[in-house]
Amino acid sequence: MWLALGVMCLGARLPWSLQRGLGRIIGAIALRIGTSRRKAARINLELCFPEMPAEQRERLLRESFRDLGIGFFEFARAWWGSATPMRRTVRIEGLELLDGIRAQGRGVLMVSGHFMTLEMCGRLMCDHLPLAGMYRRHRSPVMEWAVKRGRLRYAKAMFTNDEVRAAIRHLKQGGFLWYAPDQDMRGKDTVFAPFFGVPAATITATHQFSRLSGCAVVPFFHRREGADYVLRIGAPLEDFPSSDAAVDSTRVNAAIEAMVREAPTQYLWIHRRFKRRPPGMTSPYGKR
Repeated sequence: MWLALGVMCLGARLPWSLQRGLGRIIGAIALRIGTSRRKAARINLELCFPEMPAEQRERLLRESFRDLGIGFFEFARAWWGSATPMRRTVRIEGLELLDGIRAQGRGVLMVSGHFMTLEMCGRLMCDHLPLAGMYRRHRSPVMEWAVKRGRLRYAKAMFTNDEVRAAIRHLKQGGFLWYAPDQDMRGKDTVFAPFFGVPAATITATHQFSRLSGCAVVPFFHRREGADYVLRIGAPLEDFPSSDAAVDSTRVNAAIEAMVREAPTQYLWIHRRFKRRPPGMTSPYGKR
């Protein structure tokens, strides 16, 4: 793990143009040798885009691995390198939507998804907002140290997924919290809510955070366009939370689905998003 972090640290210092080129090569290699992850990504694309011609899905698969490779360097640069090249070309939209929420003294839960751009775009957004984040604690103490050290270079605070009370307190005090609830979190409070029309085990934490803290929930879109970045704050979800966690989770999934449709190659398709299924349905990934 230390060796991997050393490589990551060195890679973070390469020129951005070279990082993009090397990232494409790494992604192509990962596509060839990452059998199980390639299979999971292909199944996810078949489930989410059944109307898309098979040839087009295969092209999307290849491009997603290309962006996966570039994403390695984006993570590395966000944690260990300079964001100066990205600051020159970043475009941020919708910050004015937060003014009214701030005036009310409410916190803001910024909901996004697991995109390869999330780390760099989080760093870029922190230039404009005192943004905190949540993450899943890592089993490896080396990786745990690296994640906290890297993200606390730019984030106001980092909360693990078992520090819910601290995160709620942060929101109650009018803080900004970035949260990505689009993965299957075993052992957590979940409901089956549609994601691209497919039942997906969805954590209800967005509903709970809003209910317990009174915060607003806003979608946070982010994508890379060539060498540039586009960050956008969406309108706050209206009448949120409701009394129904399943209804709210469906709305959150719909917001993340809209993000994916804007930048489908940059989404983390290698995650087995549909591994848990409603009763009577089998896993589309087969037995591991």
